[in-house]
This record gives sequence, structure tokens and C-alpha cells, in this order.
Amino acid sequence: MASSPLCTWLVAACMSVTADNEFSPKPSMVQCSKRLSRWGKRRRVLAQCSDFARGGSISSSIQGLVSSCLAFEPCDQYCSSKGLSYSAFFGDNALSSLFGSKSLPLNRRQRRTNRGSHSGETMAVAVQPAKEVTTKKKPLTKQRRVVVTGMGVMSPIGHEPDIFYNNLLEGASGISEIESFDCSHFPTRIAGEIKSFSTDGWVAPKLSKRMDKFMLYMLTAGKKALADGGITEDVTDELDKSRCGVLIGSAMGGMKVFNDAIEALRVSYRKMNPFCVPFATTNMGSAMLAMDLGWMGPNYSISTACATSNFCILNASNHIIRGEADMMLCGGSDAAIIPIGLGGFVACRALSQRNNDPTKASRPWDTNRDGFVMGEGAGVLLLEELEHAKKRGAKIYAEFLGGSFTCDAYHMTEPHPDGAGVILCIERALAHSGVSREDVNYINAHATSTLAGDLREYQALVRCFGQNPELKVNSTKSMIGHLLGAAGAVEAIATIQAIRTGWVHPNINLESPEEGVDMDLLVGSKKERLDIKVALSNSFGFGGHNSSIIFAPYK
Repeated sequence: MASSPLCTWLVAACMSVTADNEFSPKPSMVQCSKRLSRWGKRRRVLAQCSDFARGGSISSSIQGLVSSCLAFEPCDQYCSSKGLSYSAFFGDNALSSLFGSKSLPLNRRQRRTNRGSHSGETMAVAVQPAKEVTTKKKPLTKQRRVVVTGMGVMSPIGHEPDIFYNNLLEGASGISEIESFDCSHFPTRIAGEIKSFSTDGWVAPKLSKRMDKFMLYMLTAGKKALADGGITEDVTDELDKSRCGVLIGSAMGGMKVFNDAIEALRVSYRKMNPFCVPFATTNMGSAMLAMDLGWMGPNYSISTACATSNFCILNASNHIIRGEADMMLCGGSDAAIIPIGLGGFVACRALSQRNNDPTKASRPWDTNRDGFVMGEGAGVLLLEELEHAKKRGAKIYAEFLGGSFTCDAYHMTEPHPDGAGVILCIERALAHSGVSREDVNYINAHATSTLAGDLREYQALVRCFGQNPELKVNSTKSMIGHLLGAAGAVEAIATIQAIRTGWVHPNINLESPEEGVDMDLLVGSKKERLDIKVALSNSFGFGGHNSSIIFAPYK
């Protein structure tokens, strides 16, 4: 078995030797070779190989093979008075290494090296070690900084960043009875519902009739963020659109479009909306916004339940830091206040049933909390590379320093009992941002008004930041409810507004704090003045997804 590749190699190697002055063939042998038929040559080769395999002399088999089969005279280097030897082809130790019982078979690289050692001077040159190729290392460059230059929001208490945040500072609640459908047969009949919404001037009327509401919220908030960032038509024309991207996600996607398609299917598939599949997918909002803007940079969506927005924001910033984009629209959008959405969360036993007093229903850290309140809307940030923003004279709201993600790997809906995943996430976010824990003096908490979640997060915050006397913590959800995949982006806008204004909004409905909760750490029932050094915003989602992102004043 070992002789077969050897013979094949010998024929191939010797047939490839160039016939120059040093390897000139003898005329008689050339004439003889011409008279040999191809089949005759093949038979001779096979015969020699068979002899070799039956235990014949290695030296005689190879010498016979060369003399009978080759049309070219072997080079003088290997034609000594002692004749051809195996060691002349493969080296003195080749026999034991190739056929010895204790040796492993030669690998492809070894066979290739050995192959060149017997073909004369021409092949000897070919197998000379190539000069080591040295690649120049990429020169170190200063890390690109990421800043926020635009914000767009759709929420139950305002569709403009300033209106939205002023209502938060005043403690105005956007939670009320659901009006978009009859929910009288549900045990929960309240939500943070957007009562009035128009796409006029933002989305084409034809698309407005076909798209799911989560996409309409996303497109509107995205374009508002561009307008807020000073991206006019003239500026748009000057942008390198291959370096502008969109990364806006959704936890639930187009539930209304998909639900309507199922109802239509009960009659016939012919009644189904042909856009039901694309308009139900979570990525289509980002895709449609990019099509409208002509932005050809990174474009996709991330769906990690209620942590979606933070995942999108951090990944968008990474595209800018790595030099893959100069400008990114990022955030999240959700519109799940429909029968199937409400019913699904009711079945999870996750929602508050304080129907008689909606504005008091969402009450993070309060002993009388009985579940979270669904909300809807969208939040979009315009992130931009610092020098790019300065070059076009953009207004800079804050700097994005970084963040992190972790997974509890514990339970689908319940937080880890000791908060290990949250603590790890916060610590990694601080390390990624290059921020010390003493510098963080404001936290916009995830706090949803659930029994286990609020307390676990609070305990994790205390373990990470200790009893920092300057630290203040609040929950935007106390006034707008839980916007699911949009929550992180809307709360990021609240965080940036707190940095801009120097005011942090209150925690409403915190009338009877959970035992062990320090009210000196939490913002009270009224807004408080705070000179923010570094702000952290948390978002956690079903599946154990943890995310923390960090902002600071631009300096």
C-alpha cells in the first residue's frame, strides 16, 4: 500500500523535470520512448510497483522503475557509482520514518517536502524555504468617540423629547384605560396607550395604511431623531450614505399584522394581507427606514425581549467605534396593546389589575405593587462619531461611553435570586466604559413594578455602588408603563435629558417602600436637582437578558 503513491510520485516528479542543458535526454532513449505506447508505459509502471509491494529490493525496484519508465536521463547528482538508493531520494532516515512500525504515516506537508528532494537541482530550488512574509501591523489609532446628536420619541406622555421629559419631571402619568379595543372581559384593562398619533409628514399615507403600528412608531421616531439632529435634505445629500446605518429592534414585532392575517386565513388564504410576513418581522422597520433614507451602512434589528433597545444602542455604537459607520439610528419600538398581546401577558400573570386607579398602577419598589403595566411607543437615538458631528456643527446632547450584556442563564421570566447576572453586567459595563463606580451618580433603573424584579435589581445596585451618598435612582416606568422592546431607548432619552437639564424625574406612587429599600437612594415624589457625572440605564428581558448602557456629559 505504501509503494503505490511512491511509484505514482516517481513518475510524476521525473516527468516534470525540465529538459535543459544539464538534463538533456539521450537521443537513443528519446527515440525509444517515442516507440513506447502510453499503455505500455503504464503496464511497466504497474509491474515495477507490484514487485516493490511484494517485498523486492527498494533500491532495485526504484532503479528499475527509473531505467524502464523514464524518457529522461536522471541527473548526475543522484547517479553515483553505487547506483540509485532510497536514501538518495528521501534521506537516510526516511525508510524508518515512512515504513517503520513505530512511526506515523507522513502527513501531506512532509510528503510535499520529501517530494522535492529527489528531482534534481531544478526542483531543489523550488523547495527552498520561502522568505518569511512579514505583515505590517495596523497602526494604533485613538478610539473613536460616540456622541448623541439627535433624539426621537413616541410615548404615552409626549411625542417630542422636551415635552416627554417635562411631563416626567411633573410626575404626569400616561397610564389609562385601554380605548383601542374592547377589553372588558380581561382582568387587566389598563395600559400606557398612545391616544393620539399621526404619521402626517413622516410616513407616506399608502404605507401608513398597511404597516403595523410598531413600524409606524419606529419610522416616525427615527425621522424625528434625524430632524432633531439637524439632518436636513441639504445635509443628507452631503452624507456618505454607505457609512450611515439603522439598528432599531422590537421585542414583539408586527403582532397586529400577523394576528389579522390569522383571522383572514380562517376565511381563505386569498383574504390574507400579502405584506403580513414582511411587516410582522422585527427587522422590517429598520429596513424600511433605511430604504426611505437611502442609508446603506449596517442595517438589522436585535430582539432580546425588553432589553432590545439597549442591545441595539450598544451594537450601533460599536459599529461607529470600529470605523464601520459614522452615523447610526438606533433604539427600539413596540406596539403590543392588542387583544393577543394583552391576553398573553395576562396569561403570564405579569400585569397589574389596578383597573380602578390606572395612574397608581405602576409603582416600582412599593409594597403594594401587583405587576407591571404594558406601554407602547418608540425611542430612537442618533449616534454619531465625534469628529463627524463636530465637522457638521451638530449639537451634542451627551456622550455614549459604552455598556455590556450578560445572561442570567437561570429562568425564562424570573431574575436570578442573587442578581449575579445583573451585577456582572454592571461591572462589565463600567470596565468597558472606563468608568469607576464612584463616578456614577444617576441610574435609570429597569424597575418594572414586579414583585421579584424590583427588589433583585435594587439589591444588585447596592452591591455594585454601595452607599454612595450622591447616587440617585428612579424608574421612568412609574409614569409610562413598560414599553417592552422600546423601553430601553425611551429611558435612554430620559437619561440624556436628565444630563442636559440637571433634573431627575420623580418616582411616583412610591408611597410605602419595600422593606430594606433606602429612600435616600431613590428619588422621591418630586423632581430633584442633580449634577450628573455619569449615568447608567438598565434594561432586562425575558430569557435572562441583562443590559447596561452608560452616558455622560460631553466634555
